[in-house]
Amino acid sequence: MSHSLADRACIVGIGHTEYSKDSGRSELALACEAIGAALADAGLPPADVDGLVKYTMDNNDLVDVARCLGMPELRFFAEVPYGGGGGPLGTLALAAMAVATGQARAVVAFRAMNERSGRGTPRFGQAPTAAGADGRMGYLAPYGLFSPAQMTALAARRHMHLYGTESRHFGAIAVTCRHHANMNPDAMMHGRPMTLEDHQASRMIADPVRLLDCCLETDGGAAIVVTTPAHARDLRQKPITIAAAGMGAGAWNHRFMVRDIDADASESTVAAKRLFAEAGITHDRLDCVYLYDHFTPLVLMAFEDYGFCQRGEGKDFVGDGARFRLPHGDLPLNTSGGNLSEGYLHGMQNTIEAVRQLRGTARHQIRGARHALVTAGNGVPTSAVILRADA
Repeated sequence: MSHSLADRACIVGIGHTEYSKDSGRSELALACEAIGAALADAGLPPADVDGLVKYTMDNNDLVDVARCLGMPELRFFAEVPYGGGGGPLGTLALAAMAVATGQARAVVAFRAMNERSGRGTPRFGQAPTAAGADGRMGYLAPYGLFSPAQMTALAARRHMHLYGTESRHFGAIAVTCRHHANMNPDAMMHGRPMTLEDHQASRMIADPVRLLDCCLETDGGAAIVVTTPAHARDLRQKPITIAAAGMGAGAWNHRFMVRDIDADASESTVAAKRLFAEAGITHDRLDCVYLYDHFTPLVLMAFEDYGFCQRGEGKDFVGDGARFRLPHGDLPLNTSGGNLSEGYLHGMQNTIEAVRQLRGTARHQIRGARHALVTAGNGVPTSAVILRADA
């Protein structure tokens, strides 16, 4: 019996709310709206859903969601930790495992949050107000190391020191995502073009990380429906196969983004180890990539982690970013704007765009797109998938 997920589960529905700075409604309402849109996209009634999966840090209760949407029998429910690391593709992997093993027939993975307006998810990265600090933070907080941006800055500066990487290489990634957001009317940064000069002039958050190296803070919801290939035949949309899925973590993971930059292994290399072999493809078969763009330095390092280039060669692989930009780039990156410029729902919106590209329904379509790599955040226990469109 094969233990691989390859070809045993597929995505049949996608949905999301608007991306905003102030949703004006509860996170439960956002979750139900996004899931409802995904089910309508699939042509699947809520009563046929028997599984729900969410991020552990999502404030919604799964039974509340099921009750509000009219899902009478949940046979599978689960949560995935580590936010934008474990969550974006870990939820997808759990949903796939559930349907592949018969634990459920149709599973929805979702994320909903009011991160920007602050009605629900706490604003992460602020200095703690409680006396003392727990665990490892007891060694970091006394010195003012609180936020992901600060921790990313340590990794970025180390990479720059070892390999000659420059801020302009990070900027090329930010400019690419903004370029794609300006092709996407749903993106928060639509109509707001950015140049490399704009990036270089943006204020410093934690040297060398600038404001335009950092992802957005967003209110919204997103959802994905997963089922078996046999069930998919009865539904509305062209199914997108989950060709491979992986997770990765290790002893080097320390809070957020504090990592050994020059180590041979990372959480992402663990996730990637079997990914391409299980999908039966090599890097040159990818038509588009969706790398979790929480901070631009970590996107550059992700290209190294996932084997697009060797350790230290990220700056040369990224170059001026032209290779990543539609319509002429040979490796389109985050084609709806990503976390940096479309909206930040802990990366789930990147998977939605990957599905659109593989269906052939994206706003700016990559001709003949068949394979997409989607990754979660690096620098923290992580997850990744390869998706495939079948003929």
